[in-house]
This record gives sequence, structure tokens and C-alpha cells, in this order.
Amino acid sequence: MNDNPVLVLGGTGKTGRRVARQLAERGRTARVASRSGARRFDWWDKETWAAAVEGVEAVYVVDEQGPHAAELLADFAAFATRRGVGRLVFLSARTLEQWAHDEGRFAAERAVRESGAEWTILRPTWFSQNFSEDRLLAPDVAAGEVILPDGEGVEPFIDAEDIAAVAVAALTEEGHAGELYVLSGPRLMTFPECVGLIAEAAGRKVRPVVVDREEYARHLVGRGYARDFADFMNELFDTIRDGRTAYLSDGVRRALGREPRDFRVYAAETDWEAVSAR
Repeated sequence: MNDNPVLVLGGTGKTGRRVARQLAERGRTARVASRSGARRFDWWDKETWAAAVEGVEAVYVVDEQGPHAAELLADFAAFATRRGVGRLVFLSARTLEQWAHDEGRFAAERAVRESGAEWTILRPTWFSQNFSEDRLLAPDVAAGEVILPDGEGVEPFIDAEDIAAVAVAALTEEGHAGELYVLSGPRLMTFPECVGLIAEAAGRKVRPVVVDREEYARHLVGRGYARDFADFMNELFDTIRDGRTAYLSDGVRRALGREPRDFRVYAAETDWEAVSAR
């Protein structure tokens, strides 16, 4: 790959801004695009696509994440490859493996694979940064009580810094085309264990509060989420409770030749005072 800009879609999100930063640290120009950023990119406004991909050879893709995501992604991939984009790195999710019987859930990945460009797909587990940067968990952390519908199931939380590092390698190096990297952290942890490490790192009381599924749904609805979303979150927690996510993946090691970052490192490096002040 040459020194042309790398387009980073969702460039202000948890992974996108880290991809942009790590590209800059490598001396590469990141063209950060988002719906509300200085360089506008809107999945639903195709008039914004041309300026975003002009002169670009590689794109980090975070899709629209709605019911039409695959259709829009297929259109964008065709549009981009016609204009010279030769490499797509797509952020998917390891949760797809829990619905392997449902081909519809793989449609976005299929759109990338069939784009005609070199492609790399990333399937991460739950992000460590969900505790500090996501509106689902971070407000509970700030309040000192993290409401959970499960306290026993385990998940190998992945640091978003590692997701970004794998993405940057795939965007800028040879040897990653056609790879599916399933990304996890180095160990299995319960949500209460994560909360305990956060409390230790933050130096203040933060405790997990485990409730039943219905109470958890009511908690989310009370915070302004739709009931459908609350039910979906309970489904995700069900996969953890049932042990369906209780395994490690080797994507970080395969892509980067090193072990993934531990949750304790993430907790120690996070500014928990800033999280509480939001």
C-alpha cells in the first residue's frame, strides 16, 4: 500500500478514533468520516460517499448497524471499488457465531467478501471500553452500581486498542487479505470480576447488582431504552450465562504476533474520574 489516506468510517467511535490515532502514529493519514464530523459520511446519504473515498485505497468499515446495514454496505463496497479502493477492513462481531444457523445475520460480512476488494473481517467480543465509553454501562459505573442480569457467565473482554491495532495492520500491511480475525482478550471474566477491577483502579466503591431478566429489562426501559432493545440485551446476556461465549479466540495473536491486553491494564489506564464526570 502507498501513502494515500486511509478512510476511517465511524471515526469518532470507540474503535474508529483509535484506528485513526494508531494510523497517525505510523505516519499514515487517516481520513476520519462520520455522520456528524467535520468530514461528513452518512450511510443514508450517498451524496456524501464520493468525497469520502476520493484518493483512498483502504477503508476501515463500521456499518450502519440497522436492518438495512448489509444492503447499504454492498452498495458502498461496489461504489468504493469502482473508485479505486482496493482494501476493506470490516468490524463485525463474535456474537455472530451464536447465530450460525441464521444466514441473514452474516449478510454484511458477505457483502464485504463479495466486494471485489481485498478484505479482512474482525469479529471482536464485548469491548472492555463498554464499561467506560458506552451509554449502556458507563452511567452505571459512574453511579457506583452496575445493574446486571447475570453474575456467573464469563466473557473474554477485548480491549478496543487491540481491535484498532489489528485493523491498522490489516489496512497498512500485506498478509492480512482474506483473513477472518476472531478477537478476544486473554482470559475469561465475569461482569462482577470486571466491576471489581474497575473499583480497584478507580479507588472508589463500584459494585455489581445482579437482578433477574425482567428487572433488568425494566432498568433499561427506565433509562430510556426501548423494550425491544432491553429484550435483545437479555438475549446477549443469555448467551454469556449459558456458557456459549466461554472460550478464547486467537485473532490478536495471529494478526499481531503477541498476546492481547488484559482487562486489568485497561482498568488501570482509564480515567475513571472523567467517566464519572460525564
